[in-house]
Amino acid sequence: MRIVCLSDTHNCNEEISVPDGDILIHSGDATLRGTETEIEDFLIWYSSLPHKYKIFVAGNHDWLYEMNNHFAKLLTANYNIKYLQDSSTIIEGLKMYGSPWQPRFYDWAFNLDRGFELAEKWKLIPDDTDILITHGPPHGILDEVPRFYGVEKTGCEELLKRVKELARNNLKLHIFGHIHSGYGQVEKFGVNFINASNLDEQYLPKQPPIVFDY
Repeated sequence: MRIVCLSDTHNCNEEISVPDGDILIHSGDATLRGTETEIEDFLIWYSSLPHKYKIFVAGNHDWLYEMNNHFAKLLTANYNIKYLQDSSTIIEGLKMYGSPWQPRFYDWAFNLDRGFELAEKWKLIPDDTDILITHGPPHGILDEVPRFYGVEKTGCEELLKRVKELARNNLKLHIFGHIHSGYGQVEKFGVNFINASNLDEQYLPKQPPIVFDY
């Protein structure tokens, strides 16, 4: 099963060369401002790609999914794209769970305070999840942001705790984005982690989609 991972495309749809595969997963920030027009432009492009299955999880820029969630879900379904928001789907026997939440950063969409608020969201992830899709990374995994004073690890501590629990069960793959400078993949405690951010720190589409053969 070939899984093609995208994230943080930020309206650069046609500028990204997407490899062939079976399942196409986008882990959020498809747009810049999350307007209806931006969302629909993304859905038209995303649905035109040849992959049999397409999954989308919103990011902090994709405002329509928080401001008018019911409409956004219906719009996405019209394009035969599976939208996951604190929910699961099963494809070819693989249980996938998606969630858009991340630690608060200014006042963007799907922001929650670190600690209890985020921990409550991560408790909703089923123990038998095979593939986890979140917008943001777990703490210390492909989450580093360069600052003038050094490097800051920006991922969610509570998400890391939950992923470690899930790793003792079925979890084999965790896909996310959000932190453009964290692009890449790594394996830890039996889980393959992919930060699929396609735009770099300068918001240029220089980071290609990542392919994972499950």
